[in-house]
Amino acid sequence: MTQIESDALVVRTVEVGESDVVATLMTERAGKIAALARGARKGSRRMGGALEPVHTVSVLLDDRGQELTTLKEARIVRLRSAVASNLEALEAAGIALRWARHVFPLRTPEPGGWLALVELLDGLDAGSRSPHRDLARAGLSMLSAIGYGLDFARCVACGRVCPDGRRAGLDQARGGLVCRSCGGGSTVIAAGLRRAAMDLARGGSVDVTDADARQILALVDRAMALHAGFDR
Repeated sequence: MTQIESDALVVRTVEVGESDVVATLMTERAGKIAALARGARKGSRRMGGALEPVHTVSVLLDDRGQELTTLKEARIVRLRSAVASNLEALEAAGIALRWARHVFPLRTPEPGGWLALVELLDGLDAGSRSPHRDLARAGLSMLSAIGYGLDFARCVACGRVCPDGRRAGLDQARGGLVCRSCGGGSTVIAAGLRRAAMDLARGGSVDVTDADARQILALVDRAMALHAGFDR
């Protein structure tokens, strides 16, 4: 048996028996892990009410190399109480944590994905002016981190660059734009939306309107669903 000590985000909890909880954790050091927290629903001092989403927690896990680890200790190290008081921020955080639960593989560290999640939650807690825009940007970063990044600049089949000012076909399952010569994409996006998506993917946001962000968010959510196989 080995022990894992890491910062983590709680992406799901399921009640088991009379007092236990199985928590799905996105950990910084070991990736996504499922852990059994014994007595968590009886106010265990070792958990300290730490199994709530949104906050960053420090966890100590006993790992026997099986699918389910044992959560020995958990404590909150980064409280984000402002997120819970803002409905849009709370919704954005919930969507991001759902993505993480579905698309990140088990026991595979994803430093880029972890950073995108933490930066999003910190931004939401600080009072983001556009939770949808920040969520769309985080989603694009998460897709890139796990190898499913969307290319809005060129055809993913032949590599031909799409000229500025031209609408294009997007195929999320194939990873980006697909030109007509290569079969085209099922979703047609306008030139302005392509520019906004590329700006967000580069970490920018100056010229991205909230309306554009919502459309990009829909494209990202569709890509997540296709690659992870979950219902939107």
